[in-house]
Amino acid sequence: MGSLGMVAKRVMLTEMPVMVQMRQLLQGLKDCISLCQGVVYWQPPNVALEKVQKLVWEPSISNYGADEGLPELRESLMKKLRQENNLQKSSVMVTAGANQAFVNIVLALCDAGDSVIMFAPYYFNSYMSFQMTGVTNILVGPGDPKTLYPDADWLETTLLNTKPTPKLVSVVNPGNPSGTYIPQPLLQRMSDICKNAGCWFVVDNTYEYFMYDGREHVCVEGDHVVNIFSFSKAYGMMGWRVGYIAYSSEVKGLSEELLKIQDNIPICASIISQRLALHSLEIGPEWVRDQVKNLVKNRELILDALSPLGDEAVKGGEGSIYLWAKLPEEHKDDFGVVRWLASKHGVALLPGSPSGCPGFVRISYGGLPEEQCRLAAERLKRGLIQLVTEGLSP
Repeated sequence: MGSLGMVAKRVMLTEMPVMVQMRQLLQGLKDCISLCQGVVYWQPPNVALEKVQKLVWEPSISNYGADEGLPELRESLMKKLRQENNLQKSSVMVTAGANQAFVNIVLALCDAGDSVIMFAPYYFNSYMSFQMTGVTNILVGPGDPKTLYPDADWLETTLLNTKPTPKLVSVVNPGNPSGTYIPQPLLQRMSDICKNAGCWFVVDNTYEYFMYDGREHVCVEGDHVVNIFSFSKAYGMMGWRVGYIAYSSEVKGLSEELLKIQDNIPICASIISQRLALHSLEIGPEWVRDQVKNLVKNRELILDALSPLGDEAVKGGEGSIYLWAKLPEEHKDDFGVVRWLASKHGVALLPGSPSGCPGFVRISYGGLPEEQCRLAAERLKRGLIQLVTEGLSP
């Protein structure tokens, strides 16, 4: 007879997904507006959806496809990588979302017991991916207190002094959960440091189109660099689950190793989802940028809602769909504050502890149209005023 004691220790020691915890909290509440999950409020382009609707009865839609992705989609993606991201030597593997892309990379590049590097605040799902694959020596580097940018000096020293050398360094740019954008010179320096140390550099570019105030997204390329991308946020395809890995075509044998992993997890990403991704690509990135422009007002509304915490407490808003805020010193229990805001004020945020930062919260401003976001912001501001002046009053 089975028992919990027979479950793999590496899974038992993996943290519980914070979004699962938040869904459980929200299920017990009425009229609570969520600013916690990283989603956008728009659907995929209508033209693309209409084309896919006509494909349902096609036999190929119900069959397996090539493990690495539909040839026509991969061709379009490689063209996009060359033209938009200046990645000239990259091969592509299509995955069931960016999270699966990251798991593929960890399984391909890391052995149990290896050390890896992340920077706080880190993306909680990436942290869990390391844990559940037996990579438990996770070195967490600091960010600049003012900008949250990764500390490249710390990275250089750590890679030099840690033996054996950490296997990979992972960042999300623009940041999740930070909402900050690592500037090109710093990103390139980090890449160079990893190359000199003999270490992989993995960059999650899920929010490549979510750039504000004139900033432009850039990628870095090299034999030691792996870039991850996603259709989920840009094209409103969260539930369709399509992401992709861009890796150096000059690393002999890496493609074959990735195929081993791919064939044993999804075999291939959903065929109909890949076709939707292809038709969305045909519409082009300007469609995405037009959607992102509508988030600027949401960002302003949430920034105002966070003002009771003080200007120095709030970071982010440079890219992606997040703001990152420090709670008052006397409220280090971020889970407690989140539960209180949800139950008493009807607005849900994401606690910062799963990202390595107790006493902080992440706020997502991408999932609601402006009027709903305005209502959420009003509730949040009232709640934070009460938190600052009265504490967690019943």
